[in-house]
Formats: sequence, structure tokens, C-alpha cells
Amino acid sequence: MGREIDTASRYTPEDFEAFHQRLTTETALLCDWLEQDRFEPPDHPTAGFELEAWLVDAEGRPAPRITELMEGLTDAAVAPELAAFNMELNGEPQPLYGAGLSRLFQDLQQTWQRCAEAARGLGLRTGMFGILPSAQWSDFSIANMAPMNRYQALNSRVLEMREGRPLRLAIQGRDRLYMEQSDVMLEAAATSFQIHLQTDLEHAGRLFNASKMLSAPMVGLAANSPFLFGSDLWDETRIPLFEQAVEVGASALAKRVGFGVRYVHRSIAECFQANLHRYPPLLPSLFEEPPERLSHLLFHNGTIWRWNRPLVGFDPHGRPHIRLEHRVVPAGPSLADNIANAAFYFGCAHALSQSPSPLEAQLPFAAAKDNFYRAARYGLNAEVVWTDGEGGGLARLLLDKLLPLARSGLQRLELDAAEIEHWLGIVESRVQLRRNGALWQRNWVQRHGPNMQGLTLAMLERQETAEPVHRWSY
Repeated sequence: MGREIDTASRYTPEDFEAFHQRLTTETALLCDWLEQDRFEPPDHPTAGFELEAWLVDAEGRPAPRITELMEGLTDAAVAPELAAFNMELNGEPQPLYGAGLSRLFQDLQQTWQRCAEAARGLGLRTGMFGILPSAQWSDFSIANMAPMNRYQALNSRVLEMREGRPLRLAIQGRDRLYMEQSDVMLEAAATSFQIHLQTDLEHAGRLFNASKMLSAPMVGLAANSPFLFGSDLWDETRIPLFEQAVEVGASALAKRVGFGVRYVHRSIAECFQANLHRYPPLLPSLFEEPPERLSHLLFHNGTIWRWNRPLVGFDPHGRPHIRLEHRVVPAGPSLADNIANAAFYFGCAHALSQSPSPLEAQLPFAAAKDNFYRAARYGLNAEVVWTDGEGGGLARLLLDKLLPLARSGLQRLELDAAEIEHWLGIVESRVQLRRNGALWQRNWVQRHGPNMQGLTLAMLERQETAEPVHRWSY
């Protein structure tokens, strides 16, 4: 969905037919490439990220001024998002060896500083939140949509597929929240840190399955979204919020946002075949480019927001590659926490996907899915099961089994020992202290009261110290 389109006007039946024909051709072409192993294997697994962030004013409220920010920033690494108070920071891909994690951090830090400086010039601040605590329902009006054709078209098509019925948000957590929305703007309330990992074709399917297995541990240790419009809901309320914010009323097989219905059995091609056969085109925009660019396949894939999404990219020489986008992690609460979360994922995912015995056979898909929603709701206090069939607390699983697994995976990637200890040490301290972003926010509210603007300002102040959340004071 990152690609802009020429028009936001209504599509014709002819557009849908032409798009489907091109999508069919490109899917067959991609499957041939995968079968023939036409993909260029990286010298080292390569990592990247996308961080979705907020623009806020001096009172900690959303500031819909992305157009002004972009005019003053002129930075290719930064792009607008759905709402005019959100933006996306894109990382430069880095090979995962040596000091690769610190290179990712430095890239993120430098882009963040450029954005923060440009925001200060407008009297604004930048912030990292899975959900901005101070955001109010009225902020998510169509008037605050970023002025881009693709977002207007997305809104029109979702409502068309729902036959005009409003979108319904119903989340039962510590509190209960129910509301109806006449557009897709509530999607903008959910901001994430999307982790990318490029791998060789041989291990792509295993990496996809491993990422599903790891979704529960990742969302639990990283949770940073307990409040929405003042209601205390899930530890990672962003998960049900995003799933419901663009719900088109489809069956479980065709949900645009979701955990999926099974592991990959044979090849990552199964995901793209499912895209063709199970998901009607949402935005059938036509591009005058050769089939080898896969323009329609990539655009269609961008309108299916799996929590773990395979992506196809091209290098500067036009050679294709496969990478996995792990979407379960929220933004923040600090720059360091973002990269520490990525380090944990890279280590565990590499170890699982390279294991000589497919460990997904020891964790049924239904159990991995149940783990995910339990961890999103209860965070580090969730009860989950793992590959040995034993159940228990997520925090204990992280400390006893998954942190050692992550360490071994990073060692196999030939990351520097000091790198491994630094970044995994942040995760370990967070789990030992039970202090991820969600738990810190709830503890702050318990001490200071349910002042969502005060909570937002307190988090912004601590984010500017560059300390990870386990070192934050209350």
C-alpha cells in the first residue's frame, strides 16, 4: 500500500477484470520463479524495519500537520501514513553480522532525530506509542486523513465491500469498549514497529512458520497499547483494533487483517496463491509496467495485512528477493526497545527456521494462534504452550527457553558478542522486571490517575532520554 495511485475515483467492472487477469499472470510468474529458484540468495540474512510514529502538539494531543512536516523534511526515509498526524520511518537494510544491530539502531536514531528536529521547528514533538493514550475518538475523523489518493480509495472500497454498514469496534479487556465508525480512520490509531528479515528461498517457508510461532512471545514482551480513548483494554489493544478497523465482513479465510489459517506446508508461494484465490482485489489500480515487475501482485499483497506477511522485492539490478515482514510489534516505547525487540526476533526466527527438525510440527497452528491472542490480551502474564507441549507463564518461557534460543540464533548469524549481550540484555531486563510499555503505562496511571494527556507527556519526556523502558521512572 505504500504506492500512490493516480485517482481516488470509483473503479469499474472492467478495472476489476483487468486487474484480476494481470494478478493471475504475475502470480503464475512468481510461482515459476520460486519453483526455478530464480531468487538471489543474500550473502547474509538482511534486516530492515518500518517505524510508525505520531506527531503531537505541546499538550500531547495528535497534531494533523504531516504535510507541513514533509515539506520541511524532504527525507526519502520518511513517508506519510493514513492520518495526517502519523508518519512512517523506513530503515536502510543491513546485513546481520558483526555490529549489524547497532547499524540498524544508528540508522533509526538518525532518522528519528531529523524528524524530531523538523517537528520542533513547527512547535511539535514526535512520539512512539502502539496507541497514543491522549488520542480521542474525534481525532479520527475523515478530515484528518492524509491527502493521498490511495487512502481515499481505501476508505471508499472498504465501505463499499461492507455495503455501507459502519465498522464496529468491540473490545473486552479490563474495561469494555464498543463504538461504530463510518470510515477506516480508526486504523490510524494503531502504530507499529514492523520488522523485516530477508532470507534465502530454501528457508523462506520455515521462516514464515517460525514467525507465526514467535508472534505470541513477541507481542507479549513488546506490548505498549493498553489504553484506547481512556479505556483500559488489552496489553496490546492495537491487535483487535487493527483487525476490526478495516474489517470487510469476509469469512475467516479472507480477513484482510489476521493471524491466518495455517502454516505454510511446502513453499512460501502458497501465500501468494491464497492472495489470488481467497482475497478479492480491494484497489484494482492498473499499472503500465511489464509482468516481471509484479506491480499488481505487490500492490494487492499490500492490501492484505497479515500479522506475518511475505514480501517480494527487487535489488538495484532487478533481481527478486523474498523477505518476511513481522507486524505484531507496537511502536516504542523507546528507540532502544524497538531494536532490542528486533534482535530477539532475528535470533529466535533464525534458530527456528534453520532447525534440522521442523519445530512447527511440535506446536500446532491452532496453539500458536491461541497463544498469540492470549499474549496480546495479557502480555507478559499470559499463559501459553510451547513446542514441548507444556503450558506456563510467558515470562518464564521467555527467560528459560526463548532468550537462550535468541542468543544461539544471533551467534549463528555471527553477530558480535557485545552486540548480542547488549540488545538481548534489554529484553531480559524488561522481562525480569515485568516492565514493558503496557505495564509501565498502567503503573503510571495507578500512581497519577487516569490522565491520558499527562501519561502521554510523561512518555514523551522519557523517550527523549533514549533510555529503554525498564529504566524509566514513574
